[in-house]
Amino acid sequence: MQWVGIWRNQYGSILEITDESYGRISGTFQTALEDSRFHGQTVSIYGAACGDVIGFSAAAEGSLGPAAVSYTGILRDGKIETLWHTVAGTALTAEREGAPARRTQVGAWRAFGTSLDTFERLK
Repeated sequence: MQWVGIWRNQYGSILEITDESYGRISGTFQTALEDSRFHGQTVSIYGAACGDVIGFSAAAEGSLGPAAVSYTGILRDGKIETLWHTVAGTALTAEREGAPARRTQVGAWRAFGTSLDTFERLK
């Protein structure tokens, strides 16, 4: 399977897979989403691939605190269809509108998010 390359999802985020040796995946991810904890950063990704399936993860400290994301996907018709999970243990909150926000710890029910992305190969 040829995973090495530059891939873009429907939001404009870029996944660059630079190595797929021995079934291991490595590269970088840069989100285009301004409300992402990873916005403005290029984060390292690591994972594994076998046949037409892939999984990779990243973790980083952003302006809103640490976060991690894991993608699992399948290659279909030249696109990587993925399901992703994020986790971040803090959120910005303010006592009232216009008050300064502060980072506070959140419960597990609020710490997790899940969605879908489709990556198409650019190069």
